[in-house]
Amino acid sequence: MSYDTQVPPAAPRQAMRNGLGTAALILGIIGTLSGLIPLLFWLAGTLGVIALILGLVGKGRVKRGEANNKGVTLTGAILGLVSLILATVGLIITVTAVSDAVEEIDKSIKDAAPQDPTKAGGSSGDAGTTDKGTADKGKGLADGDSSVYDDKLKITVSDPKAYTASEYAVGHTKGNKAYQVTVVVENGGTKKFDAVGVLLSARAGAEGVEAEQIFDEKVGAGFQGSVLPGKKATLTVAFDTPKAAKTLSVEVNPGFDYNPSQWELKLG
Repeated sequence: MSYDTQVPPAAPRQAMRNGLGTAALILGIIGTLSGLIPLLFWLAGTLGVIALILGLVGKGRVKRGEANNKGVTLTGAILGLVSLILATVGLIITVTAVSDAVEEIDKSIKDAAPQDPTKAGGSSGDAGTTDKGTADKGKGLADGDSSVYDDKLKITVSDPKAYTASEYAVGHTKGNKAYQVTVVVENGGTKKFDAVGVLLSARAGAEGVEAEQIFDEKVGAGFQGSVLPGKKATLTVAFDTPKAAKTLSVEVNPGFDYNPSQWELKLG
């Protein structure tokens, strides 16, 4: 009598679960490269955390024999940690840079703000730049007063004088009056000042009606070119006002980086 001896089939080999280690390596590499750019600290930090977690979980699988990519998993976890370190450094660099930029902007705004005209050091008798020092804080400057900025730029507006517009003048309405003022820009700083950006506007009377600027063969052109340190530029400008207007408010804005200054002038 013979017996057939059957050998039981071998148990199927368990597939290795190497996905977490591979994912940790890929994310760790991307996170590390992102961390080299300070502005991408947020991306490096996010990928670093994920890579570190996947690497640690993958390492546990290797210990249990569920995965066999120990080197890949360990490298992914290390790169995840490196990404976190680079993200921290990038965050510090970014915050410092933003803080410095804000300080520079605040400084620029402060430098552009006009000083109290009562503290300006104009010299008496210097035509167009004499600082009477009679303006109060919160009020417009008077004729002859100077607005002095922290960069030593000095703007002075003279008293208004009656102006006779030509027959073909633009901006003058028949029946209205015309007044001219002289605006002096003095550069007391160390850098040249671009006078082209100086803007002028005016309002007349108690109602604050817009006083249109007059253009003819004598007035109307704006400041041209630059003003070198220690030099001045003078411009005569005329405005059209209602016949009954008793005051003229003139605003001068030296440029984008400056705050405008106003003069409250009495019309004769």
